Formats: sequence, C-alpha cells, structure tokens
Amino acid sequence: METAASIVTVRRAGPDDAASVLMMVREIAAHEGEVSDVASDLDTWTAMLARPDVVVLVAERDGVPAGYVSAVRRLHLWLGRDILALDDLFVRDGYRDAGVGRLLMTELAALAAPERLAIRWEMREDNDAAQRFYRRLGATLRTKVMAFWKPEAQGAVTGG
Repeated sequence: METAASIVTVRRAGPDDAASVLMMVREIAAHEGEVSDVASDLDTWTAMLARPDVVVLVAERDGVPAGYVSAVRRLHLWLGRDILALDDLFVRDGYRDAGVGRLLMTELAALAAPERLAIRWEMREDNDAAQRFYRRLGATLRTKVMAFWKPEAQGAVTGG
C-alpha cells in the first residue's frame, strides 16, 4: 500500500520478530484494558512464531511495525476441515484510519485463499467501529456469548 510519504508492507512474522509482536500484543491488551491477561513472554512468542499453525502478519511502514493480524490454523469440526481462527487485528496509534487494517485483512485472506480456508473471529459486542469495518469487508456477523473457563475456575468444580 502506498501512502504519500512511504509504503506499508506486510510480511509473515518469524521467530526474530517475537519482541516487536509481543510489544504490539501488550499495546492491544492495554488498549482493551486487559494488560494483566497477557501471560506470554519473549521466549513463548519466539517458539509460537516458529510453529507452522501460528500465522502472524506484520505491517510495517519505513521498517517500523504499524500493526499485525494473528491467527491459528485449526480444525473446525462442523466443516470437517481447517480454518484460520483470527485472534487479533491491531493497528498502532498513528497508523489508524490509513488502510493498514484493511491491508492486513486482505493479506490474511490472500494467505487463506489457495486452500479456501474460512476465517473466523470474535469481537466485543460494544465495538461498533470494528463491526462496521468487518461488515465493509463482507464478513457476516453473528451474536454469540463467548465463554472463557480459566483453570482456576475449573478447579472449583473438579476439586483441584
């Protein structure tokens, strides 16, 4: 994508990108008020970015990370085939409203296209801007309640 001053490029992140990806993960967590939920560290991200089922695409402008989209390839039982489960789409302050999010989603779709992988993700129900953005991309939005069962809570019912 060309802008007046520079070009935004998108590439797949590898283990050497762990520090910049972790930095952006912490930024999105802070943006969402969930910093304490980030338990991953540099070693974890280095290992995850070496896995073939972990997809992280990084957008850069002039060599500076502008944002990322992350997904995990996983089996979808109803479809009987793999999908990409999108985890985060994040564009850093200073790069928003410039097409970076659209570019990241377009590149993720291009990566999924050869195998015709569906992409599935979740967002907060009150995130109206995200809903408008994804609708403009042609995504179908469905309302569901997401459950997240932490091990500590599981222990309350298992006695462990």
